[in-house]
Amino acid sequence: MIYLDNAGTTKMFDECVEIGRKYSCENFFNPSALSVEALEVSRLLNETEKFFLNELGALQGNVLFTGCATESNNLAVKGSLRTGDWEYVFSAGEHPSVYNQAKKLELDGCKVHIVPLNEKGQIDLQKLQSVLNEKTRLISVIHVSNETGAVNDLQKISQMKKKICPKAILHVDGVQAFKKIPFALAGLDVDLYSFSGHKLHAPKGIAGLYVKNKSALKELFYGGGQQYGLRSGTENVAGIMQFKKAVEKIDVKQNWDNVTLLKKQMVEKLSKVEGIEVFDFEGSVYILNLAFNGVKGETMLHALNEKGVIVGLGSACSSKKAGNRVLENIGLDKDLIVSSVRISFNAYQTLEEIEKASEIIVKVYKDIKERVS
Repeated sequence: MIYLDNAGTTKMFDECVEIGRKYSCENFFNPSALSVEALEVSRLLNETEKFFLNELGALQGNVLFTGCATESNNLAVKGSLRTGDWEYVFSAGEHPSVYNQAKKLELDGCKVHIVPLNEKGQIDLQKLQSVLNEKTRLISVIHVSNETGAVNDLQKISQMKKKICPKAILHVDGVQAFKKIPFALAGLDVDLYSFSGHKLHAPKGIAGLYVKNKSALKELFYGGGQQYGLRSGTENVAGIMQFKKAVEKIDVKQNWDNVTLLKKQMVEKLSKVEGIEVFDFEGSVYILNLAFNGVKGETMLHALNEKGVIVGLGSACSSKKAGNRVLENIGLDKDLIVSSVRISFNAYQTLEEIEKASEIIVKVYKDIKERVS
């Protein structure tokens, strides 16, 4: 099996399995308890929070550990809401866990601006600037698109925010960016930043939310007051420590270089085949979009699955819905969108695997075309 849907989830590192056992069966203590053992676990969590702040390149702030990126994004958006005559700004390229909140805010009568994307899949900066004003409460922009790999320019967005609406909160969904592309929050005016474990070879069920200033956020859950009162509930110690182990193993530059070679090989192979269109949005090397003229993407997905190659149709959170909102907003032809699949790599795959996968993709496409023509 060759797995090419790594933007959906990743295989957990073997080392994380032992870490999970250790903190579930040995150091299993509740960090809110008062025993010596529990206090040691609490100290360990404090150190791990500092570790993640360093990995994010943040000079200040805190990290809240959540159950998933959807929770982090919901906490960021809903926790930023305030009563009054405020306006909320989102890009059209947001993950469903953010975009669907924007649509709900509209239904609730809030003033919401959904800023379109340019032809490269990035938020249109001119149109973003046109909707920002002193009433802007929240700007929520994805860092790296989970659909196309397009990278938004957080530096320019930060500068725009500082100039036009300095009191606004800037939230960034960094799930496809953290430990995949180089960046440092210290150089950006980002208030909230979401990231997730299972996209980085850690287990499902653990994610994080960077918070620069705790006063900008309000809690959504009421309970024992853990994590600065902003995310009550006993911490998932095993998951947090597994996430830390996975992050420790990742070398951003080395992985980027490895995936660059993998993607280059697939692009060179597939771009030569008549009927296969390769869309590279010049962003993250981890994501590649393909369209198969005359064949539906879902048909290709199932046919490839039977041959041992797993690909995606975009966000796993919306893959069962018709169409692709992000590709439509970029302006791709609807026939191409229907025939598209998403390839997403991980840095631990080999050139041999990608060569084999490319051959299977070509053969499967040609076989289907022969049958339907």
